[in-house]
Amino acid sequence: MRSSHFYQTSFSLWRRQTVKLYRCFQSSASFSTADYDNGDAFQSNPSKVKIFDRQLKRKQRDRAAWLLRPNDSFVNAVAENLLDRLEDCKKTFPTALCLGGSLQAVRQLLHGRGSIEKFIMMDTSYDMLKLCKSSQPDSCNENIETSYVVGDEEFLPIKESSLDLVISCLGLHWTNDLPGAMIQCKLALKPDGLFLAAILGGETLKELRIACTVAQMEREGGISPRVSPLAQACNLQHVISQFSCSLISI
Repeated sequence: MRSSHFYQTSFSLWRRQTVKLYRCFQSSASFSTADYDNGDAFQSNPSKVKIFDRQLKRKQRDRAAWLLRPNDSFVNAVAENLLDRLEDCKKTFPTALCLGGSLQAVRQLLHGRGSIEKFIMMDTSYDMLKLCKSSQPDSCNENIETSYVVGDEEFLPIKESSLDLVISCLGLHWTNDLPGAMIQCKLALKPDGLFLAAILGGETLKELRIACTVAQMEREGGISPRVSPLAQACNLQHVISQFSCSLISI
């Protein structure tokens, strides 16, 4: 599933100092559900469903790193609501991974929750990781060993059963194969590990969709997608239930 070079790279994350940025790329295939009608079957080929250009998305995030507001109230509210779930868990999470999305907000709002000792921050954008690294950390997080990895959620560069916690704040809705990305997160978790994620879905941007549809119908006589497709809660519950997860909450 993963090349030996990638295993060596993931092992090195734990030993290096907390101030270094890592560029980690790999060419091995990811889990994909694109060719299967049965959600229980998976293959090791890249997803054939190419809704998003991942290279273009990386460039967009590089640009966004220069335009990002330091304190976005919406992003902070989502991150705080997500991290608040850690206070409901008596279990500690020594090793955690934060996937791309709102890395900076998660790092600043963690406040020592989850008793995390080693924290891996991963994003497809090198500039976004540099921004996260340069931000002022919370005083409660100063003793956390933090590593920064350039990687893709669709090709997760993490050893199996090596994590206690995986966090994704507003990032997974940009993946081409959401079930494939989620099952890689599950494989990376230890038994009884925790997966926390917040994605845009449901009726998000409903008014914008309607306005774009009406305007294009009036001017061009047809419609084309202007907003990214979003997952519905019922579909997510069905997908997650196939991964043999327990205590599912959506």
